[in-house]
Amino acid sequence: MTIHYKTRFTGIGPEVADLAESGVVILFADGAPPELAEVSVLHAAEGPAGLPPAVGATVRIGKLTATITAMGETAWAKVADMGHVVLSFNGASEAERPGEICAEPVDGKALVAELRPGVQLVIETDG
Repeated sequence: MTIHYKTRFTGIGPEVADLAESGVVILFADGAPPELAEVSVLHAAEGPAGLPPAVGATVRIGKLTATITAMGETAWAKVADMGHVVLSFNGASEAERPGEICAEPVDGKALVAELRPGVQLVIETDG
């Protein structure tokens, strides 16, 4: 198993649940400006970002897992440089935005339930 990224949620902005129910999660590292923190899941990485994951890797948020289906051209650089990324659980085969990681659809209510301080997000590849 290769772990590409591991982080723990530290705060959940007041507008996060509405976005998450529609399958969008915005991550920002601790210290994000207040206007961004309102719509973001704040987190503290538990190590540096490794090599970028390929399509087919898994994103795990607490007990919820989804397979990555597309990666925007600058998404991994933003994760590594500033702990920022938009996760879209839409199953798209191409990312609409350069800073976006797409994954297979998940239940919005189940996603919201996992977005709470202390929950871990892991991006990993089997094998």
